[in-house]
Amino acid sequence: MNVLLVSAVALIDADGRVLLAQRPEGKSMAGLWEFPGGKVEAGETPEAALIRELHEELGINTWKSCLAPLTFASHAYEKFHLLMPLFACRRWEGVPAPREGQTLAWVRPDRLRDYPMPPADIPLIPILRDWL
Repeated sequence: MNVLLVSAVALIDADGRVLLAQRPEGKSMAGLWEFPGGKVEAGETPEAALIRELHEELGINTWKSCLAPLTFASHAYEKFHLLMPLFACRRWEGVPAPREGQTLAWVRPDRLRDYPMPPADIPLIPILRDWL
């Protein structure tokens, strides 16, 4: 089974809310909410992938020094195994805006469970909630 490395981030605003993105129609798991991020390309670090993905998907810039490793997900899907480090980030430049058809929501940590997520993301919720 192939291992897919995906990097994700909990962007945390000044009010302690976390940014979630809803997967757009046409993508696998469309309609589910997730932490922003994406696939780590060959030769890329998880941090570099996240910086690139945040710029591409949300139009914001951040730096490796602003990405704090928080936890990770390891989940077996039917066709691949997902390994996903989750970083926390409180500092970035710009205002997050959807650039790939996704819907965005700033969510209080105690309301994260109200948003349906892919199976790999669900175990991250209590860790993030307790940390915040």
